[in-house]
Order: sequence, then C-alpha cells, then structure tokens
Amino acid sequence: MTAHPTILVFDSGLGGLTVYREVAAARPDADFVYFADDAGFPYNALAETALVARVVGLFDELIASHRPDLAVIACNTASTITLPGLREKFALPFVGTVPAIKPACAASVTRHVSVLGTQATVAREYTRALIRDFAKDCQVTLVGSKNLAGYVEAELAGGAPASDEQIRAEIAPCFVDDGKRTDTVVLACTHYPLLRDRLTKLAPWPVNYIDPAPAIARRVLDLLGPPAPSRAGTSRAIFTSGRAPHAVLTRFGIEAQPTAVSGAN
Repeated sequence: MTAHPTILVFDSGLGGLTVYREVAAARPDADFVYFADDAGFPYNALAETALVARVVGLFDELIASHRPDLAVIACNTASTITLPGLREKFALPFVGTVPAIKPACAASVTRHVSVLGTQATVAREYTRALIRDFAKDCQVTLVGSKNLAGYVEAELAGGAPASDEQIRAEIAPCFVDDGKRTDTVVLACTHYPLLRDRLTKLAPWPVNYIDPAPAIARRVLDLLGPPAPSRAGTSRAIFTSGRAPHAVLTRFGIEAQPTAVSGAN
C-alpha cells in the first residue's frame, strides 16, 4: 500500500456518504473518490445479472482512471450481489457493507431484532445466512422497505422531505411487541443513517439503531493501517448522471466533479 492511499467509496447514490464520513475520519490523510452511480439508482430495481454486469463494468473504468488502493462498496445491495464478481476479476482489496446482524444480536436485551433494508437486501440468501450464523436465540424480523432509500435520495437532491406518515409506514413492521419488544434495529441500507434523527422521533418506542459505518472504518484501518501524520487528504465526488448536489457534498467536505462515466451507459 502507498503511504497516502487512494480510497474509492462506491454507492448507488448519496447513502454511502454515511460510510465515507466514518472512513474519512479514520484515515484523514487518504485521498478519496466518492463514486455515485445515481444513473442506476435504485439498485433494488435491477436484476442481479444486470447489476453485476453494470458494477463490474464501472470498476473496469474506475480502477484504470483512479488507481485506488482499496474500494469500499458502501451499499448493502451491491455488496451482497456484486462482491464475488468484483473479487474474482480484480486484485484490489474490497470492503463490503453487509447487515450488522451479529453485533445487533449481541447487543439486544429483549432478543428481538429487526433488520431494516431494501427489498433486495432482505431477500438475499446472504442475509438469511447471517441470521442462521449469528442470531442465536434472537427473533429476527426482516423488513424490506420499498421507498425509504428513495425518500432520502430525493431529499438530498433538493426535493421535499418525506412526510412523517410516509416514514412511519416504512418502519412500522420493525416494531414487534409480543410481550417482548424489539429493542434493536439494523440499518441495512447506507441511506438510512441519514434519517436517524427522524427514525428516532417517529419510532413507537426507543430502540438501538445499528449503523455499519464504524465497523467498515475499522476494517479499512485493518487493511491500510493507521493514518500518516501531518497530511490532509483530498476528497471529490463523481456521479454517473453528471449531476452533483453541491450543498450536500459541501456539508461532507467533498468537491463535486460532475463527470459522466461511459461504463454506466
């Protein structure tokens, strides 16, 4: 690895900013490329074979253009579907994002845990394997939200926020009370932590929300080592649509580079 690595953070949209924020705090000396395939959003709507072909094609160009030392797939859907193909084709180290079922079940007191993800993520055999391996005596409720990621993406792009009623409808199945209440909710989509304050406000009772971003940052440190002193890295963002929500990126300290990518076509 280079002394000042280049880290590529890849997502279907803006949700991966929650992961970028944690990784950038852990390695402030690194140079970051935040890549949003927003022309393909939402990945939940793509067939698996189409998604694999799309993401692998994008990485052909991304690796050639930016020569990253490590890539973070900051998307649960892309991680559970495309990581095997990416690792087979490219020697680059990849850090994926998967539902944080193990730490959620370890932390739950009532032994009632919900996994709030996209419909594609909760439908994956990978997610069910995590439950079999790590849930132990926990009751795990899988909740596939059809609209929540889209609400976040639209708002960050300048649209009106979703109403309280719309958000309540998406999260209501997470809250199970059969004499013991759900006390832990896994946020199995990187968009969802951007709604954390509203999720807390609209929950029918308090729960512990598990965000995978800190664990991803720790894994990056495991692979790249600690930051180099006295060096501030750079950060820029690329969007396959050619658009760039400057206000949001500025909030995260990222320079927008609204360049379309041919591999997305």
